[in-house]
Amino acid sequence: MKEFKFKISGQDYSATVAEESAGSLVVTVNGKAYQVEVPQTKAAAPTMARKASAGAQAGGPKNINSELPGTVTKIVAANGQHVKKGDVLLVIEAMKMANDIVADVEGTVQRIAVTEGQSVNQGDLLVEMMADAVAAPDTEVTKVAPAPKPAAAPAAAPAPAAAPKAAPGAKVVDAPLPGTITKVLVKVGESVKAGDTVCMMEAMKMENSITTEYAGTVKAVNVEVGAQVQSGQVLVELD
Repeated sequence: MKEFKFKISGQDYSATVAEESAGSLVVTVNGKAYQVEVPQTKAAAPTMARKASAGAQAGGPKNINSELPGTVTKIVAANGQHVKKGDVLLVIEAMKMANDIVADVEGTVQRIAVTEGQSVNQGDLLVEMMADAVAAPDTEVTKVAPAPKPAAAPAAAPAPAAAPKAAPGAKVVDAPLPGTITKVLVKVGESVKAGDTVCMMEAMKMENSITTEYAGTVKAVNVEVGAQVQSGQVLVELD
């Protein structure tokens, strides 16, 4: 996956490009995904391929690295512990958010490579695992058809509208990075304290707690569950 950062008319944008399948890309701009098809450079000859279960997984060493810089605030897993895919291994605080680092395979924790309170950089090793092997069911031989003729290149996706920004001096909670709102924990008229979690957001494959720096009363909630937000977008306003 490739990542790009750029400006359009003074507005910051972040984009990623990932290949989904041959001739198909997923381009994500400030949290909004676009399906893009690109022409093939040459047609593939008919071949014989084996169709295996999507759940098949080879066992072996598996490293889990940090996707962003931050501070390790909690170690959840232990050396020698068997974990399932999706289990929380540790928690990293980054950009004023608590980020759960989860296992992306089922297996056994071989070594926790960090300690609580340790600062880590993007790409640093966090956990060494030994993934369990998942046996694939009986496979069947199928004939792969030649690739279709190249399609016309798609029109460029329009640039997303700029996210609403907070007025100078306003007491607001804004999005520190692009993502999707998975839970809203406050409502209009509710009193909150500094450090309270106001909503949860999924970003960079992590569940992030969005907290307020201010104490006050919730004046407006500008997002709902499932909303895609941009970096700097105002989520909650306080009096």
